[in-house]
Amino acid sequence: MRTASIHRKTGETDISVTLTIDGRGVFEGTTGIGFFDHMMNLLARHSGMDIHLSCKGDLYVDNHHTIEDLGITLGDAFLKALGDKKGIRRYGCFFCPMDETLSRIVLDLSGRPYFVYDVHIPVERIGGFETEMTREFFLAFAVHGMMNLHMACLYGENGHHIVESLFKGIGHALKEAVTVEGDTVLSTKGVL
Repeated sequence: MRTASIHRKTGETDISVTLTIDGRGVFEGTTGIGFFDHMMNLLARHSGMDIHLSCKGDLYVDNHHTIEDLGITLGDAFLKALGDKKGIRRYGCFFCPMDETLSRIVLDLSGRPYFVYDVHIPVERIGGFETEMTREFFLAFAVHGMMNLHMACLYGENGHHIVESLFKGIGHALKEAVTVEGDTVLSTKGVL
């Protein structure tokens, strides 16, 4: 079973994550930010991964430390759960429509982190969530998950729809990339 648990404690946050790649798409726990809990639930459901977390952060300051550190912790857990990556498809791509919005997510579980983010969110907040933190979460997740991640919102007007399409889209792209269909590493280097 591809699963991992990571605990990260700093002066700003205390986060524990257990991630199971071959799960049932279940999210349990809370970030303390209602809209972001909704996004974590979408990520779990659309990827098929189980995400269980305990998260305490300095939300009296703002969202930044909590969301960035969650991206770091989730990325670390994802990478650890992948193990040697033997037999995985490696690449994932998904176009996610959400009403008037269309996002494109393309990723490579290459072991070489890189992040491209071409997304404009027309509002500063959605509920208690600071929308600029969308980029920070995915950047931390990509770097710590050691993946090449390209995200673009091709068009969209509603901030909620734009952010939701990114989380649903990455869920589907990850589900494709982690699918095991062989017994060798998909690289001429022999490692990912």
